Amino acid sequence: MSDSTAALYRQLPAIDKLLQLDEVQTLVIESGHHWVTEQLRDMQQQAREFIQQYEQLPAWHADWVTELTKRHNRLQESAIKPVFNLTGTVLHTNLGRAVMAQSAVEAVNKVMSSPVTLEYSLDGATRGHRDRALADLFCQLTGAEDACIVNNNAAAVLLLLATVAQGKQVIVSRGELVEIGGAFRVPDVMAQAGCQLVEVGTTNRTHLRDYVNAINEHTALLMKVHTSNYSIEGFTAEVEGAELAELGKQYQLPTAIDLGSGSMIDMTAYGLPAEPMPQTYLSQGIDLVSISGDKLLGGPQAGIILGKKKWIEAIQKHPLKRALRADKMTLAALEATLKLYCTPEKLVTELPTLRWLTRSADEIKARAQRLIVPLQAFYGDKFVVEIEPCLSQIGSGSLPVDRLPSYAVTFAPFDGRGNTLALLMARWRHSTQPVIGRLKEGKLWLDLRCLDDEHALLQVLLS
Repeated sequence: MSDSTAALYRQLPAIDKLLQLDEVQTLVIESGHHWVTEQLRDMQQQAREFIQQYEQLPAWHADWVTELTKRHNRLQESAIKPVFNLTGTVLHTNLGRAVMAQSAVEAVNKVMSSPVTLEYSLDGATRGHRDRALADLFCQLTGAEDACIVNNNAAAVLLLLATVAQGKQVIVSRGELVEIGGAFRVPDVMAQAGCQLVEVGTTNRTHLRDYVNAINEHTALLMKVHTSNYSIEGFTAEVEGAELAELGKQYQLPTAIDLGSGSMIDMTAYGLPAEPMPQTYLSQGIDLVSISGDKLLGGPQAGIILGKKKWIEAIQKHPLKRALRADKMTLAALEATLKLYCTPEKLVTELPTLRWLTRSADEIKARAQRLIVPLQAFYGDKFVVEIEPCLSQIGSGSLPVDRLPSYAVTFAPFDGRGNTLALLMARWRHSTQPVIGRLKEGKLWLDLRCLDDEHALLQVLLS
């Protein structure tokens, strides 16, 4: 070791002396002696390695307390942060999909802070079933005979297939073998459930006779999958739910539909594009329908299987159910969300997903007009800040073709450089509440469809 290196090592302060500083003692009170000591040891080790590699002290050596405080602040920050979703995608998978209604938030707070009757029957003082209360609500709202709740729709499909068709064949239209985000593929789920996939028809046209010709003694299930994240147009044909249900009855085979994003309401009644509903297929005689909780339903992440009682009872008894079941917080949020559907007149105002989907372009434009003046004053020296019409999308594989008229505040740099926009986006992403927009046509677009708190947004953007 050279003399200069040894001299640098000697400049590193002792941990005991650092711990005596008032500022460090404040951090000890907040985060504990063990954590602070471990951080100081880590900083010492990093400093030694820096000296060894560069023969100089690290830049933060001049102020160990500031560096330690930065580490402390990072510890206090949550890895999952609230953001302003100004992407124009209402159900944004990467941003957590549906935002909960206030009643759902309150319900989760209650079950987190107290013991609850999750699997306890007050009537008989015996063990109850965690799905029962929600199953009754789903039956009331959809006409299903029974329901099963698991942690997401992929789990619902896996559990359904493993129960009904393990070791046997499942017939599905070739045009419905979907892949959704995260490389979730229907054929792969079938393989994991121990089923043999039988593809029928072609990519664009499948007829009832294709199902009929594929039925044999090994067939266990006739299935449809809603193509919620893409659309095939032109020369097309598909087997309707009523046709599939009738065929299942004829051959004494169960039928199922993976509806995925399935809405619980008639979307057209709210001026939105039509989306298939589980109650429609159940009324047609389909035995089992699976839907997601955190898409158009507007609730927490969950998978719901609705259908005939005999099949739901078999699904509930499958060993996988325990591995895939929903927890008390999910069930509490889902129950509160479903109760809003019992009073439909409250949905538009109290369910954020539906409120944002039905927000008119005129209302969004008025919001943009209130924001534009302070934003132009603050950013006008570097950017052209304007109000422009745009199109929002529903997202999360729901109604992939349809768009909703909206308005955005756009930022175009005077220098025309993409790096200027990238720096602005990075700055907003690292705000106290990150602002997430989208880049398009050389501009940064802040679609205001999902914005409720204008004042809070301005506080971030003008800070």
